[in-house]
Amino acid sequence: MFRSPGFRFATYYGAFYLTLGAFLPYFPKWLAGRELSAEWIGWIVAAGLAGRTLVSPLGARWADSATRNRDPILLFALGCCLVFALHAPVHSPWILLVLSFLSGAALFGQIPIIDAFAIRQAREGLFVFGPVRAVGSGTFIISNFAVGALIDWRGSETILVCILFGAAAILFAAARLPSGKRAPHPPAAETDLNALRRLLSGPFALALTASALIQGAHGFYYAFSAVAWSAQGYTDLTIGALWASGVAVEIVFLWLSGHGWLGRLSPAALLALGGAGSIVRWGLMAMSPPLPFLFALQCLHAFSFAATYLGFLRFAAHSVPDRYAATGQAINSALAGGVVLALASAVSGYFFAQLGTAGFAIMIIPAAAGLVAALLLERVSAFPRREEID
Repeated sequence: MFRSPGFRFATYYGAFYLTLGAFLPYFPKWLAGRELSAEWIGWIVAAGLAGRTLVSPLGARWADSATRNRDPILLFALGCCLVFALHAPVHSPWILLVLSFLSGAALFGQIPIIDAFAIRQAREGLFVFGPVRAVGSGTFIISNFAVGALIDWRGSETILVCILFGAAAILFAAARLPSGKRAPHPPAAETDLNALRRLLSGPFALALTASALIQGAHGFYYAFSAVAWSAQGYTDLTIGALWASGVAVEIVFLWLSGHGWLGRLSPAALLALGGAGSIVRWGLMAMSPPLPFLFALQCLHAFSFAATYLGFLRFAAHSVPDRYAATGQAINSALAGGVVLALASAVSGYFFAQLGTAGFAIMIIPAAAGLVAALLLERVSAFPRREEID
């Protein structure tokens, strides 16, 4: 079992999302602990997303042409360890801006490569993708609780220690992934530029737009939810529990994604479900609801994140040629988790400074635009109702 591809991928996803569970909700709080303003926090978070935008496609093109899928992942994992270690002595916002760009590139640059690699292995029948990916969501929850408790006990500097521990775990897990050896691709019938231009037209462009806007609408949540909820008087353990509750529902969604009505939903329908859930989630969170209602709203993470994520994966699995599998994922990652999320994070710094928690409402705009793109996609595309990646 320990040598099986499914176990190795589950170990990697577990390590990666263990790190992300410390980084996503709490890195802005670490920055706040170093006495940076809300505006600076917004720009530093945005710099990390810009690094993801610019570097992910380059790493993905390497991954698509590499004869061993594991090699690019290993390089990114090593870079992740080194760059986060450089954060330790730094207090200057300008230096942190540069380091955030590099850490965003190294950490998030792994996502499209590992997803494309895992989907390829899953389609070969080596394991089922949904449950393996759900392991990562499980460790994300553990990290939320553990890091929140550690912050309450030892202060915000423990956040970076936890991130560094996680980065080392990613490197170890990456080294244990299958090598992913494959034969070189046969000569292409058209140039990469023409192929990518064709890929970025038609239904793929609509799927990309829907995914980028709906995922990007998490900008305020990722950058300022922990800071906003702390200002409302909630402890870090409670904040960790809020994040964990959303991811718990995400796990259930991913685990069941290949069964019943979820397995029959088209990619466009999943994206539309994500957009609708996102509008409701951010609109109601802007009203600063009481804690029990906040926990209920966190259940919508299954739609705003998981349905959107799975919808694009399903679309790409059937529309992107294998030679561009990682590149297709990287383009989505660069837009959804890079350009749109970076802009949303930067804007969020201004709106949080002016409006506080009510700034959540600004995220309705990209979510609504993404919903429109998903509905248009449903009209122009047709896909099998049960996907191989589940």
